[in-house]
Amino acid sequence: MGLVVTEPVERMERPYARRWWALLVLCLSLLIIVMANTALTVAAPDMTQDLGLSSADLQWVIDGYTVPYAALMLLLGAIGDKYSRRGALVLGLVVFGAGAVLGYLADSSTAVIAARAVMGAGAAMIMPATLSLLAATFPRGERAKAITLWTATAGLAIAAGPLVAGALLEHHGWSSTFLINVPVAALAVVGTFVLVPPSRAGHRERIDYVGGLLSVVWTGALVYTIIEGPHFGWGTKAVAAAVVAGAGLLAFVLWELRHPRPLLDVRRFTDRRFAGSNLAVALFFLAVFGAFYYLTQHLQFVLGYDALDTGLRMLPLAGAVFVGSALTGYLTPRTGMKWTVTAGMVGGTAALALLTRVDAGSSYGDFVAPLIVLGLAIGLALSPCTDAIMGAFPESELGVGGAVNDTSLELGGSLGIAILGSLLATSYSGHLSDATAGSKLPASSLETAQDSVGAGYAVAQGIGDKARQLTEQAARAGDPQQAEGLRAQAEQLGAGARQMAEAVGSSFADAVAHTSLAGAVILGVGTVGVALLLPGRSRPADEPAEDRELESAGTR
Repeated sequence: MGLVVTEPVERMERPYARRWWALLVLCLSLLIIVMANTALTVAAPDMTQDLGLSSADLQWVIDGYTVPYAALMLLLGAIGDKYSRRGALVLGLVVFGAGAVLGYLADSSTAVIAARAVMGAGAAMIMPATLSLLAATFPRGERAKAITLWTATAGLAIAAGPLVAGALLEHHGWSSTFLINVPVAALAVVGTFVLVPPSRAGHRERIDYVGGLLSVVWTGALVYTIIEGPHFGWGTKAVAAAVVAGAGLLAFVLWELRHPRPLLDVRRFTDRRFAGSNLAVALFFLAVFGAFYYLTQHLQFVLGYDALDTGLRMLPLAGAVFVGSALTGYLTPRTGMKWTVTAGMVGGTAALALLTRVDAGSSYGDFVAPLIVLGLAIGLALSPCTDAIMGAFPESELGVGGAVNDTSLELGGSLGIAILGSLLATSYSGHLSDATAGSKLPASSLETAQDSVGAGYAVAQGIGDKARQLTEQAARAGDPQQAEGLRAQAEQLGAGARQMAEAVGSSFADAVAHTSLAGAVILGVGTVGVALLLPGRSRPADEPAEDRELESAGTR
């Protein structure tokens, strides 16, 4: 066997011998594209201070990655199926690495947003390619176990991103969180050639590029609407994007229904197993990404942990994901995916419900149980859904199957940050206004403090700095009466700074509890819907909706 694997997996007479090593490469590729988002939540404060980012700039630094990522996956997954899944993975890693280099060199908000967009385009090639290569490389009997490890890696990346970013920020600037991706991507490229066999559809027809373009339009417009409307108001841009998304989705569905070789056969969504699995993935990541968005802020700003400490305190989530994944591997074959997925979603709802107890006196200990329960829930629910979604597609459409799963994930995550993030901001602003009622805080300062918890603490710090300046002036004053007056003003301002900091902390804690309640209600209602939608054990959990084994045998 040569250094580079050249024999396509479709021509192998028996399962690929080094398939578990290949899975390691696929999981490494997945790890860096998920960490690229979660690491940024920790690096954002330093980046904001260094580049002078406004709240709108920061929002688009985060979401500049999401729009191309979600919009391009379906079309790029189909292209990978037709020409080369391994080629799509390698090209995606190269593009992702190039975007990371641009991010490292960026010195303005525009440059960082552009770099993140390039990374998002690379991720749109990587994500579906990892799943399609996994499904093509592993025999059906081992695929569920491989997908379980794949989803466990995604859960690990959610927690590992802040940890890695925090470790880097101890001694380096925020740009190092971009640069760290480059050697990892390079290692993944080498590993792909050495360990991952090439694969493509045996008889993929001509690609439906019109359907692909429509999918890019409606998905991109929908994600843009989700980001723009809740955060920046329902102005002309948000409304226009919503109209484009609605019209684009309608045109996409009608086109795909009439096309003889559609990019995505939308009739699959009439299958309860397939539709329920996609709904479960979207709802679950709505809850997970939304909760992660405000939990990291609470740990950093309210509890005062630095970047590394914040990452370390998210580790119970990562450990619980692996335990949950082990449980689902044992339970799903015995109880069926409906009960495992439902149990996972109930666990996620319970985790959010536990967070409703957060208040101004809460310590890190109050977050440990919700993190563990949420991690267990991720491990239980996601891999059976991903296995069901991939099982609905024949060998020739594995890249499209991976893209459908990942689009559901990404749309859910975007909705979570938009909906729960908007609720968080509104609740925090209202609670802070009530907490500071009757104070002598200038209206402009209150408005600034209401923008975000970070801005609130910055206002409190500014008042405290002014108090210290007055104290220093009093110490230098030659006139005792003037010195006494300055000291009195300093004490008043110092007390005001402390009150402001306490008001910001308590207001954000109340907002976390309020937002968690809303998230629990959304996920709880969704859990009932998924439980009703998913079928029972009328079909074995590991049986695909189409007999891919026969099709694969015909291509080997």
